[in-house]
Amino acid sequence: MLPLRHTLTSLLAGLFLLPSMAAVAAGKCDRLVVTGSPDAPPYMWRDPQDPAHLMGANADLLKEAAGQMGIKLEFLFAGKRSQALEEVRTGRMDLLADTPLKSSELESLDFIHPPIAQNEIMVWTRAGRPQPFNSLADLQGHPGAISEKTRVTSAFENAIKDHLTLEKQPNLTQAFQKLMLGQVEFVLAGRYAGMALTQTLGMSRDLLAQPLPLDRPGLYLALSFNSACNDPWLRGQLAKKMTELAASGRSNEAVTRNLELWKAQLQQPTSATHQ
Repeated sequence: MLPLRHTLTSLLAGLFLLPSMAAVAAGKCDRLVVTGSPDAPPYMWRDPQDPAHLMGANADLLKEAAGQMGIKLEFLFAGKRSQALEEVRTGRMDLLADTPLKSSELESLDFIHPPIAQNEIMVWTRAGRPQPFNSLADLQGHPGAISEKTRVTSAFENAIKDHLTLEKQPNLTQAFQKLMLGQVEFVLAGRYAGMALTQTLGMSRDLLAQPLPLDRPGLYLALSFNSACNDPWLRGQLAKKMTELAASGRSNEAVTRNLELWKAQLQQPTSATHQ
């Protein structure tokens, strides 16, 4: 048995060590590796000036939040959307910055509420169309198109499969071209992506969004279960910051700013074909 004095000395030494050990624990994640979709502007897309990294409204908002938390971020391109998801699932990267909430991912990802942004899926038609397309029922029996890159909620995706006739196009440019040629009667596309692209392609007077969005998919932050950074403090702080951002209006400012930036990039011939 150890002498009482030795035991007390050990206990005191342990108590003095506790603050430094806590500091190590709290500081174990002063840096997060973040990824996301390379093709979801104005929320997230690949930086044409630095293709190894991602940029966009979600990146700006998350950087603001992380700066207040004392955490450094690196937004890395991980490949197409499915590859980015796999990198985070495995823990090779810590965080997805723009993922829709899907029940199939709840076993590998912690989704942070509220979403960092919300997209609005609009019905785009040719100008002067006499019949309004304001609901899913209005679209039934009419041929339409959607880009493979357009993300919708799971419920809306099921409704599309059950009730609509949609051609999937590789990108939004080709979907809008089919609409201009009269090969389809409508296109389902995000409000901001559609707005930027019609303006850039000179179609803003010919193609218009109907007044009411049909779907509002949230874009969430999602932490990997396998990330060493995934702890209650980080999840709680991120949720707090997302709540503050939603109430502040800064999300809309970031979207507007990045929309203009993306439009400027689209006007460059090398980038316009990729949307």
